[in-house]
Amino acid sequence: MIFARFFSTLDRLIAPRLRRFVAVGSVAASVQFVLLWAFVDIASVEYRIGAAMAIETTIILSYILNNSWTFRGSRHSGRASYLVGLAKTNLVRGSSIPIQLAILSALVEWLSVYYLLANGFAIGISGLYRYFLDSRWTWNWRETTADRFSPDFQSR
Repeated sequence: MIFARFFSTLDRLIAPRLRRFVAVGSVAASVQFVLLWAFVDIASVEYRIGAAMAIETTIILSYILNNSWTFRGSRHSGRASYLVGLAKTNLVRGSSIPIQLAILSALVEWLSVYYLLANGFAIGISGLYRYFLDSRWTWNWRETTADRFSPDFQSR
């Protein structure tokens, strides 16, 4: 009974936001795959450099989508707060670039995994890291009892 209540509360508080974050991440990952493929297979850029360029492009895309949908209750709407939020998410997600590139490189170089497949694994592994840092620092999200009664919370 205690566990059922705990998981019910957890689902009500965290899961909707996490689902939105994953949806945005899926869109960004799809864009990242297309960009990575284009950089490597069409423009003949080395796959790690292409990955870094694709990651930075999707960092900006993810911020725009997350700010307007995932974290809409704590959205950055003014010019200054929007730019500060973009800088924060660049720091958070930028700090995950070495993690993602290391996983990508290890899978490609040591295990001979195809670079696009390896990139998918790298995105997935670094995703939870990005979610927790972004939700806690970029958007300063700390759910309170008052949040649960807000119209934004009700629509989840």
